[in-house]
Amino acid sequence: MDRMAGPYVIRGSVSLPEAELMWRFSRSSGPGGQHVNTSDSQVELRFDLAGTEALPPVWKERALQRLAGRLVDGVVSVRASEHRSQWRNREAAAVRLATLLAEASAPPPKPRKPTRIPRGLNERRLREKKQRAETKRGRSGRDWG
Repeated sequence: MDRMAGPYVIRGSVSLPEAELMWRFSRSSGPGGQHVNTSDSQVELRFDLAGTEALPPVWKERALQRLAGRLVDGVVSVRASEHRSQWRNREAAAVRLATLLAEASAPPPKPRKPTRIPRGLNERRLREKKQRAETKRGRSGRDWG
């Protein structure tokens, strides 16, 4: 088989270092017939987020904070078992990990600046509202008597 499609880019020029990825393979449930009982097609990919030097310090801090619930001793883990082949599951797990780290290390969104309604627009709305109220008031049958 060929090499994997890596390096898996997190964002910009930062990518997952192949040397820091820890792979584990196990038997997967699901389709595959008799073959599934003998092949280790499920993939678990682990990455030591707390000990890595591949991420810039700011990204690393952000990711550690945002992924705190998923970390076990500073290590983030991703599983893939949707494909029948180990190779495709390896690809899926690596892409999933890169996406997870990209989202976790992304800068917070800029605060929303509230928009102001133009004064003329508000005045026109109030003028039309009064005119509509006058029209409706003129429909009452008080003066028909």
